[in-house]
Amino acid sequence: QVQLVESGGGWVQAGGSLRLSCAASLRTSGNYAMGWFRQAPGKERTFVAGVNWTGSGTSYADSVKGRFTISRDNAKNTMYLQMNSLKPEDTAVYYCAADRSLGISRDASAYDYWGQGTQVTVSS
Repeated sequence: QVQLVESGGGWVQAGGSLRLSCAASLRTSGNYAMGWFRQAPGKERTFVAGVNWTGSGTSYADSVKGRFTISRDNAKNTMYLQMNSLKPEDTAVYYCAADRSLGISRDASAYDYWGQGTQVTVSS
């Protein structure tokens, strides 16, 4: 079992930056691909970014490419999402997730464990 806890959300003006963190409970988190998803009110949960289990491979949604950077530190059992040049349309609850497979999936149903989410609000 893996427990995930997100932090770092908050309110920011458009153009600003935030850094999200996702702390995993077990050392075996290093064997999991991990990802960030987001869900805006009234919308489905969508893929934001993913990182493979070594941290050497990443994938991004087109809407955040060039603005967001995903990374992980397996020694600290923590994954990060650096979000720059934030836009009002980035407003959502952001969730981290872990997938027991080694590759990156953009499909939320592929992920086995989820955090509770952290709110990100970007004002115009």
